[in-house]
Amino acid sequence: MKIAYLVFAYKNPRLLKRTVERLSCSDSSFFIHIDLKCDLEDFRAIRGENIVFADKRVRVSWAEFSGVKAILMLIQAALVCQDKFEYFLLLSGSEYPLQSSEYIHKFLVANQPQEFISIVKMPNAEAGKPVSRINTLRIPSEQPVRRLLVRTLARLGLAQRDYRKHLGSLEPYSGHTWWALTREACQYIIDFGEHNVGVVKYFENTFAPEEMYFHTILGNSPFKSRIRRNLVYEDWSSRGSHPAMIDEQHIAFFRDRQKVIISDVYGFGEVLFARKFSDDNWDMVRRIEEARE
Repeated sequence: MKIAYLVFAYKNPRLLKRTVERLSCSDSSFFIHIDLKCDLEDFRAIRGENIVFADKRVRVSWAEFSGVKAILMLIQAALVCQDKFEYFLLLSGSEYPLQSSEYIHKFLVANQPQEFISIVKMPNAEAGKPVSRINTLRIPSEQPVRRLLVRTLARLGLAQRDYRKHLGSLEPYSGHTWWALTREACQYIIDFGEHNVGVVKYFENTFAPEEMYFHTILGNSPFKSRIRRNLVYEDWSSRGSHPAMIDEQHIAFFRDRQKVIISDVYGFGEVLFARKFSDDNWDMVRRIEEARE
């Protein structure tokens, strides 16, 4: 089985280099998009015959459709590669694997063709996914004047839309950004976008579309029956806008388990990666390596 790691990153070059080294094997390749706002030179130490940096880059803004565009570029790059990858794994560059590349490979072989993407139907209060995320008009930051106007209207409740008028029979789904999908599911996503331009346009003006776009497409597709929770551990217990950084408590949790299995609103299952690590807290990277040896 050939695996394509799609890395959607903007920082942590040291961590990304170590992660690539950890995951590299004869059947893995890495397609990396670095935010256009970042200096690509910071990532020049990441080299290898199985590593491809995106030639075309986009300026990614938090919780905007620019992130979806970057991810779609990575999917397309992997799809047209002469290697016929069977699984595509999306990462942010802030993860570190909890298992070896061999273990991950065997896990995917054993669980093929399941789709690992955490989704819930919207709205879902437990997951923190209100329908306002898809109904409230949100203008990209590249249009500052219009964005300010619409944000003002939103505070007054005057920037609401009805997704049902734009998405037709599609039911909205949301979840976490990171996933591991089969080649067939990724091709379906690309084909869907090409044939449903109106749906794409609608998601361009939503909040955190990278947490809804792929999920809504697959949640309304023939692939829904084989969806399971994703493979990335994140600690959202603080209920903030970002997951907690990995600390000693998390390391102890991982160390005490040969297999890290969790259960939450997205379901029950094993996770193979943990997020978030950082170049600024390198000791946690060293500690996770020691814990998983």
